[in-house]
Amino acid sequence: MKDKSYTVYRYRWAILLVYMLAVAFNQLLWITFAPITGRAAEYFQVSDLSIGILSMSFMIAYLVVSIPASWVIDTYGFRVAVGIGAALTGIFGLMRGLVASSYTWVLIAQIGIAIGQPFILNAVTKVAARWFPMDERATATGFGSLAIYLGILVGMALTPAITLQLGIRPMLLIYGAGAFIAGFVFLFVAREYPPTPPGPAEQEERSLMFDGLKSALHKRDFLLLMFIFFIGLGAFNAVTTWIENIVRPRGFSITQAGYAGGLMILGGVLGALTLPAVSDHYRKRVPFMVLALVGAIPGLVGITYATGSFWLMATAFIFGFFLLSSGPIGFQLGAEIARPTPEGTSTGLLLLMGQISGIIFIFGMDALKNTTTGAMTNSLLILIGLMFICLLIATRLHESGLLEKTG
Repeated sequence: MKDKSYTVYRYRWAILLVYMLAVAFNQLLWITFAPITGRAAEYFQVSDLSIGILSMSFMIAYLVVSIPASWVIDTYGFRVAVGIGAALTGIFGLMRGLVASSYTWVLIAQIGIAIGQPFILNAVTKVAARWFPMDERATATGFGSLAIYLGILVGMALTPAITLQLGIRPMLLIYGAGAFIAGFVFLFVAREYPPTPPGPAEQEERSLMFDGLKSALHKRDFLLLMFIFFIGLGAFNAVTTWIENIVRPRGFSITQAGYAGGLMILGGVLGALTLPAVSDHYRKRVPFMVLALVGAIPGLVGITYATGSFWLMATAFIFGFFLLSSGPIGFQLGAEIARPTPEGTSTGLLLLMGQISGIIFIFGMDALKNTTTGAMTNSLLILIGLMFICLLIATRLHESGLLEKTG
């Protein structure tokens, strides 16, 4: 039974909503060029890899900024940190549209947006811990992660259509203006703390960031979880970045590539809405991590080999539903097993793994593609094998026991 002396405020949903808005626009600006790689390369008169670098700049910036961003989150709170990230996203998002005739300046603007990303994404479990009771935190983290997928979904689905209708520069200006407004809305609505805590003080006790970092890296289950994120999130980043290049050799258009990417993310949206909530209901994390990996593998096989539109779209949806639903569950499991490591630090470490592997996988997929056809089948087969290894490792994870204590 919950302790009746703790009040849970409905305003927590407003906090979560404006946080999701900041997340969604940041991710929309990240993924902008992925579904229009070929057209963007023609527009800027650069190579496909140069367009891939526009997305990969987020992963590179994350390596440098993640730890400082987590320190800001855990020291000054999520409102300050997400405010910094949202401001960078809005300012450089607008700049990107204004300088759209120059690849160099667009890349500089993209790096500015990328610097803001860890200030926003690393805060997801902190938002949940500040405003939500323990048995709602995977759900809250799921909604926060859902915003990542919604931003990517909009980018995948709408960017090709807007580009074909209006052109690249107007598309960038529209996205930048939206991100600027989202930053203002967040700062106006967000509050760091509810009037009273959502649960017992012992649930919130956390060590200092660097002590927590050392503690997390000495915990077997957290290290295993870091490896799972290294492969799973890295695979997602690479497949998302190269989605058009993956399907182009099989005769699919940029619109079909955008639809496939959009359905992959739509699957993730539905997965993030369902599996984390079921995880909270049953007070278990590990079985759902295993289930997610079991389902993601055949989806990736389909993306690798499908030649018909129906099967490409169906398997992209399946891949997204299972792989992306594992993210919020994994973030919350990490926050629980890493205690007393601060939430911003544990989440930042998991995301950092995916950014490092994303860079490796993106360069690797480009290097291993068939020089004649451009097919990326070999690198996708390697990713499938790595996903099988992740599945085996996931079966070795243990529950934190924290949920049972609050039952």
